[in-house]
Amino acid sequence: MMQMASTDLVGESSAMRRVRTLVDRVAGTDASVLVVGESGTGKELVAQALHAGSQRANRGFRAINCGAIPATLMESELFGFEKGSFTGATRTHDGVVGQAHGGTLFLDEITEMPMETQPPLLRFLETRKYFRVGGTQELSTDVRVVAATNRAPASAVRENRLREG
Repeated sequence: MMQMASTDLVGESSAMRRVRTLVDRVAGTDASVLVVGESGTGKELVAQALHAGSQRANRGFRAINCGAIPATLMESELFGFEKGSFTGATRTHDGVVGQAHGGTLFLDEITEMPMETQPPLLRFLETRKYFRVGGTQELSTDVRVVAATNRAPASAVRENRLREG
């Protein structure tokens, strides 16, 4: 995958200049970032630019669309699963959280994530520790988290689409 820097973000409007300035300012930190914008405005491009401008640029960038995964599969897609933990689990599998170790994890459409998956995600965001589905060993990972939504976060909380911290 091609790495994108803030200079690759297209546009000369004052809003785009502010976005590039913010990306440049935040990219070098390990701060988690929430990108909010309408569909089609380039939220994933901003996440890629944050990754490319970070010390994690030579490590993986893993993305997951939280609105595209059925509720029954979301936790195993995020955190992975142990062999035998459910029918069809014929091997241990790392989810995107483990696959992103050392790099950046992009959680696209975070407000579309099923509510029942949000508590383990919140714990992970706070501690960077997690369990694979069916696992008993607590795992940890070193990732930078960038999330995106096309909804106002406060509205998503009021609409019970997003847990309040």
